[in-house]
Amino acid sequence: MKVTEHIKKANGKTLFSFEIIPPQKGRNIQELYDNIDPLMEFNPPFIDVTTSREEYVYIDKGDGLLDRKITRMRPGTVGICASIQHKYNVDAIPHVLCGGFTKEETEYVLVDCHYLGINNVMALRGDAMSHEKYFEPSKGGNKFALDLVEQIQNLNCGKYLHDVIEADHKSNFCIGVAGYPEKHMEAPSLNSDLKRLKEKVDAGADYVVTQMFFDNQKFFDFVKKAREVGINVPIIPGIKPIAVKRHLQLLPQVFKIDIPEELINEVEKCKDNKAVRQVGVEWAIKQSKELKDFGVPVLHYYSMGKSDNIKAIASKLF
Repeated sequence: MKVTEHIKKANGKTLFSFEIIPPQKGRNIQELYDNIDPLMEFNPPFIDVTTSREEYVYIDKGDGLLDRKITRMRPGTVGICASIQHKYNVDAIPHVLCGGFTKEETEYVLVDCHYLGINNVMALRGDAMSHEKYFEPSKGGNKFALDLVEQIQNLNCGKYLHDVIEADHKSNFCIGVAGYPEKHMEAPSLNSDLKRLKEKVDAGADYVVTQMFFDNQKFFDFVKKAREVGINVPIIPGIKPIAVKRHLQLLPQVFKIDIPEELINEVEKCKDNKAVRQVGVEWAIKQSKELKDFGVPVLHYYSMGKSDNIKAIASKLF
């Protein structure tokens, strides 16, 4: 079922969903199941699975020489999505990136999703590689998330890169895209960022999931401005509970977001990360209750491989 159909079926009730990352190469998928299992009691209609882009590793060849190779440390997104759908009977949503993929490779990923009965995809540009100052698309790849949305929508219309498929063979993906309540780090302004988001929606995006934020007012303002510019698709807030003290420096640095002074003060009082984790849970519960009162269609949690704090939050809400 499509995300938009789940939302419509809920008749105004706020749904619960979460996001996971694939295990590193060589790890057992049972570890992933062990973190999903405790969250299934909250009836998530869908689960997102992230995709990691390629990165360089350096292999010692001896005599002081290094050989640079490209690898993916967390492959298997589509396979994991198929496994989740089979095991839990919920919709799994693979993240599809511009970075690291040619348009042909992207088409193959989407065809595999269609074969497997995966009805939803999250279309993202992706980040720059570690050695790049700015994002550089792969040769022959999509440059922007807008381009990726257009490619997916073309498949929905039966228009493949090198073929035109019969009408009954076309895909029917529900397309999610990212939104940024505090603007994308590369956008010159929030208004400019909203224009880019509107372009993605006009190109066929069906819903928006936001980057994490810790100040609900920024989300409320973002939704208001989005509606004013004609973005009328569902906007789903993304929530990540702070879990360790270093998140105070790491999250603003990586995601270019602000953390409220009240939350900073509470975390700084903590003597260990167990106490920090509890502060993060309590803050996320407060955030979530306000967002439910606001009428958000879904509360989407970035679990990223750990479920104990997400379960503690959801148990107070669902």
